[in-house]
Amino acid sequence: MTERYVVAIDQGTTSTRCIVFDRRGRLVSLAQHEHKQYYPKPGWVEHDAAEIWRNVEKLAPEALRNAGITEDQVAAVGIANQRETTLLWERDTGVPVGHAIVWQDTRTDDLVRDLLGAEGAKTVEHDSGLPIATYFSGPRVRWMLDQRPELRERAERGEILFGTMETWLIWKLTGGLHVTDVTNASRTMLLDVHTLDWSPVALEFFGIPRAMLPEIRPSVGVFGTAVAGFPGVRIGAALGDQQAALFGQTCFSPGEAKCTYGTGSFLLLNTGQELVRSTHGLLSTVAYQIEGGQAAYALEGSIAITGSLVQWFRDQLELIASAPEIETLARTVADNGGCYIVPAFSGLYAPYWRSEARGVIVGLTSYITKGHLARAVLEATAWQTREVVDAMNADSGLDLTTLRVDGGMTADNLLMQSIADVLDVPVVRPLAAETVSLGAAYAAGLAVGYWPDLEGLRQNWHRAAQWLPTMDPQVRATEYRNWQRAVERTFDWTRPS
Repeated sequence: MTERYVVAIDQGTTSTRCIVFDRRGRLVSLAQHEHKQYYPKPGWVEHDAAEIWRNVEKLAPEALRNAGITEDQVAAVGIANQRETTLLWERDTGVPVGHAIVWQDTRTDDLVRDLLGAEGAKTVEHDSGLPIATYFSGPRVRWMLDQRPELRERAERGEILFGTMETWLIWKLTGGLHVTDVTNASRTMLLDVHTLDWSPVALEFFGIPRAMLPEIRPSVGVFGTAVAGFPGVRIGAALGDQQAALFGQTCFSPGEAKCTYGTGSFLLLNTGQELVRSTHGLLSTVAYQIEGGQAAYALEGSIAITGSLVQWFRDQLELIASAPEIETLARTVADNGGCYIVPAFSGLYAPYWRSEARGVIVGLTSYITKGHLARAVLEATAWQTREVVDAMNADSGLDLTTLRVDGGMTADNLLMQSIADVLDVPVVRPLAAETVSLGAAYAAGLAVGYWPDLEGLRQNWHRAAQWLPTMDPQVRATEYRNWQRAVERTFDWTRPS
């Protein structure tokens, strides 16, 4: 009998990857291409969706070739994608209307200020489970339609389509299927998280025609069959990347949590079939839905800038030549020397939601070296995690006892130790580091019967590394107070134009 495999397309903020997994959840092959980041104005971030699709077309055969397999050995393809990134394209030609606006983009800042004061704003926030913020897709679609009135007319006729990146990839893979899943839909502000359908109230509030929106499907279930990329293979799942990581970490029970450290960092706590509303600045979101079943929900703490702060340190300041070098540089000093970096490049996300905030470096003296700056970069991720964990403990009524972590930054041992120290709990990394991709693969394989059930997936989870807290409690408390003082200095930096 020919061995079969599952493939994940992991469409991230800086790169796209195709990864082949076997039945035990082991990585068999990986192919990856970065795509260009466009920064046309301060606070604006864009991607070329056509470039991303071209990368997928190159990566698909490369991943199979690296694994030594053919399409007929692929049981299913699953998609995980950067969420909230917003794209419009023409239905007839499939050509994007300009670049995709990336989730980090803040161009809708003024629009969001206006919307917050508009009638119906509180209803939209309640129905979507999200605060009105520049982070989400709804304001971006409104902004795009406002910039070009002829687009709105065409959108009302269904000639212009909206989608996040999984919708775009499914459209291209299947030759024209316009669908999304509940997790990505829940990040638009246009979904009613109770009915799991587009909200007429939200569509009217934002002025977005329903004719341009994709059909909403469960996350786990066959979307269609590919005619490009992986011709003849069923697309078995689509999830936003952070929900995919929750799935890949096998956090299927209420109370289980994970944090993914990538471009940004995202802590998700499974709350089961109960939608828990945060009073401490977290998001209520859909975790996943298996076809034929009820949706599972999650509380989420979203941190905009973590891995991308290291990227900035490398590319903009040119203080290191590669991302892994930051750990080596940070270890040249014993502490941060009193220096703190708060990377509010796109405002502050959870738990503050201050879109007017901007980044600061505080505590600079002539004593500070690039080693201190490197340590402050890593500590910024640790302290931002602490703020989100504190909010999650307060919302859930539970105290986190262990943090499961994944993502590229978990290779940095100093960072992981810092996180354990500031949280005062063990930090655990699984053997399978590629949990976003693995979650998409698990979901797709589950949809087509490659794996029988959720419990079978749990058996694949194994611990690879653990970091235990060693920081003195008094030092922890003092450093946290200093961090909070630094955060306060980011507030109210930008003003309405």
